[in-house]
Amino acid sequence: MLENSSLHSLKDKKNLLAFSGGVDSTALFFLLLEHNIRFDIAIVDYEVREQSKEEVLYAKSLASTYDLECYIHTAKQIQNNFEAKARTIRYDFFEKLIAQHKYENLITAHHLGDRFEWMLMQFCKGAGCAEIAGMTREQKRDSYTLIRPLLHLDKQELLIYLHAEKIHYFEDETNLDEDIKRNEFRHKYSMPLIEKYLNGIKKSFEYLDADKEALIPEITIKNIDDFAYFKSSNNKRTDIYIIDKYLKSIGFMPSAHERELLKNESTSILGRKFLVHQDKGFVFIIPYSKEKDVMSKEFKEECRVLKIEPKLRTYLFKNTKAFVKIKELIN
Repeated sequence: MLENSSLHSLKDKKNLLAFSGGVDSTALFFLLLEHNIRFDIAIVDYEVREQSKEEVLYAKSLASTYDLECYIHTAKQIQNNFEAKARTIRYDFFEKLIAQHKYENLITAHHLGDRFEWMLMQFCKGAGCAEIAGMTREQKRDSYTLIRPLLHLDKQELLIYLHAEKIHYFEDETNLDEDIKRNEFRHKYSMPLIEKYLNGIKKSFEYLDADKEALIPEITIKNIDDFAYFKSSNNKRTDIYIIDKYLKSIGFMPSAHERELLKNESTSILGRKFLVHQDKGFVFIIPYSKEKDVMSKEFKEECRVLKIEPKLRTYLFKNTKAFVKIKELIN
């Protein structure tokens, strides 16, 4: 069931599987074992369901049975905006493990239904081809690769596999709560369409992936510590897609309003966390801070002569290597 391209990326690598005990991650757990892929597992308990304790015990039991490491994180109670905060907690935990134990790949169990659901949500908010194409099988992040080996499979196909192999799994009752927008799209729109048009939807994603590859050039983002930059594609939509992709890779998700700022402004502050400046054929991304350092007269004069954006100067004054690189690029 797993494609050779995914297996090749995982073979002989140090892999961490994001596990929950649900249909998707349990199916992926056993499919990886079938293909002799070595991995460890990580699970987060948000302590909002009684069943979550059983899921953690199941994860520990599987790890013991198959001689894997099992990492468990118990999250503090989330008061509001549960979906977004839970995702942040989850990925912070995974990335801490990746850094500590030198994992090369993070494996998640996103499947075709998740991808289609995401596509419909993006389409309804306003999106172009790149955003609609959405999830990819592999995504390079700062210090690891995120791999989604199940994107070509629907949840029903995973359930058939689990039932045929008589493998135990859990159903998360919160997935039935249609007050959560993601669940509303799933139950009202994506699931009925997949049931009726599964093969056509699979084929459409193949075309979207091919179109995206043809339309959006491969652009390398370079880093000097927390300073990132790349040569503009000379296409605003493409540049915004690259900025968005990079920020997501380091855990920040720009809003639709912030993407509009990037389209209309040469210098934008996103989430009070990042400053993006587009100038002289390059795009610069730096951490944003309101703090004002006392800059030397010589530095201020050099910035004035070079016409360096004032909002960049505080950061550049404290980061000599980034300042040298910017001078090299804009001269």
